[in-house]
Amino acid sequence: MFTEEVKSSIHQSVLCWLATVDKDGGPSVSPKEVFVTYKDNELLIANIASANSVRNIKHNDNVCVSCVDVFTQKGFQLYGKANYVAKKDSHFPILFKEIVPITGDKYPVAGVIHITVNKVKPIVAPSYKLFPNITEAEQIESAKVTYGVK
Repeated sequence: MFTEEVKSSIHQSVLCWLATVDKDGGPSVSPKEVFVTYKDNELLIANIASANSVRNIKHNDNVCVSCVDVFTQKGFQLYGKANYVAKKDSHFPILFKEIVPITGDKYPVAGVIHITVNKVKPIVAPSYKLFPNITEAEQIESAKVTYGVK
């Protein structure tokens, strides 16, 4: 399910955005800072300060995660089913082993949001469609100007 292009895009993303649904059916989107691909179709997200996301997943396990490179303005939406693995769960050390290289001792990780992805869909900034001749290099330069990056 995860091609090398999808994995590369996920690894280049600084944040991912986790969309969940609350018990009343309301949508919720939350940025996540620590995440990693796992196996061929799984994503692991560290629960650092994700109380609402965890609560929502316990009511409805359908999720969508968006990962976008801010410079190329391309990425992927990952649709799937999530489950929460708390620190006290026996499976936690196996999953946390994948996350700890990113977190080290810097973040208090209370658990892992474990997502099995069943659909991957590309995300492309509208400018690529509005200006079909724009190259990725031009898009990167434009984004750098917009965000004040030198």
